[in-house]
Amino acid sequence: MGKILVFGGSGQLGHCLKTVADRVNFSEIEFPTEKDANILNEEGLKQLFEKYQPKYAINCAAYTAVDKAEDEVELARQVNRDGAANLAKLCRNYDCTLVHVSTDFVFDGNVPKLLAEEDIATPVNVYGLTKLEGEQAITAEWEKHYILRTSWLYSEFGNNFVKTMLKLGAERTELNVIADQVGTPTYAIDLAAAILNVIQHDEHQYGIYHYSNEGVTSWFDFAKGIFDIAEVNIKVNPIKSSEYITKAIRPAFSVMDKSKIKSTFKLEIPYWRDSLIACINALK
Repeated sequence: MGKILVFGGSGQLGHCLKTVADRVNFSEIEFPTEKDANILNEEGLKQLFEKYQPKYAINCAAYTAVDKAEDEVELARQVNRDGAANLAKLCRNYDCTLVHVSTDFVFDGNVPKLLAEEDIATPVNVYGLTKLEGEQAITAEWEKHYILRTSWLYSEFGNNFVKTMLKLGAERTELNVIADQVGTPTYAIDLAAAILNVIQHDEHQYGIYHYSNEGVTSWFDFAKGIFDIAEVNIKVNPIKSSEYITKAIRPAFSVMDKSKIKSTFKLEIPYWRDSLIACINALK
């Protein structure tokens, strides 16, 4: 299999990759520091590739502040497009396969149908646009790539919706949560396991794949699920997106079709609520 280099290892997904790699005794995986593995520093990247001669690079580094991206367009573009392009170039030069994490936000979410990999991507916010530009940069630069689009990522690490809800649930007796945005939560531990599965069963079926947990829910029902499982007594009110104005528009419907990744890599994907239970148990 060869050496695996992880970029963005200090983030939520990076922590989950470490956790899963330890569980399955994955020893050939390296998590260089952000200082050494800055995806905008081409010279630093070259030194890393020279040192480790990796067979796989996993890119978890991203600008993910969806609302702030509307104001910080160039910074979001540098990280999500230019950083991805830098890694793709190095991977090409060192004949290394790139595994890159993207997002359901590349879609506008205007049509309530399962989103397939080949569906036309028309982002409705800067974050989604710069992530799509990153995908396009990788595709143009280097054929040996796996781009995994995911959605509503959470875990016991970092900042995410589950941890925010649990914090608010401890502070309040009532909460309003958007009910007209529909998608699928993804436990980052499950995504990390899927990424390592792709590498372990790599038969050069390169391209774009969709991965989230199974099932469909709204942010409102997701919040209700969190409080039910954690046994938090709080009143949750469903509201419309129009009642909670944010700087960036969000897709109304972003449920992805995962049949391609399941059939190609023989993956069993857990149901979102089962994974939520596992996460909340890990947080106790």
